[in-house]
Amino acid sequence: MTKNEIATMIAGKLEIRQTDAKRIIQLLFDGISDTLASEGRLELRNFGVFEIRTRKSRKARNPKTGESVMVPERKVVIFKPGKEMVEKALGR
Repeated sequence: MTKNEIATMIAGKLEIRQTDAKRIIQLLFDGISDTLASEGRLELRNFGVFEIRTRKSRKARNPKTGESVMVPERKVVIFKPGKEMVEKALGR
């Protein structure tokens, strides 16, 4: 599902213009990004947790040449779904 499809669905349910729904969705995504950048963690009850973690550097292999290379340490965004989301999405 794309951002436009989500906006269309929300606009239909709330009976608002699709452009307004797109702006709301973009504000939500911007808020998530800004919070992660400033605090490193965002917990949305019953939905899940977004968190920035650091992956350690590691030894890898170049698939073309077979040569060993070191992959540097880097930060990644991790999402852990909440219990209600798992139950709803996966039917558990």
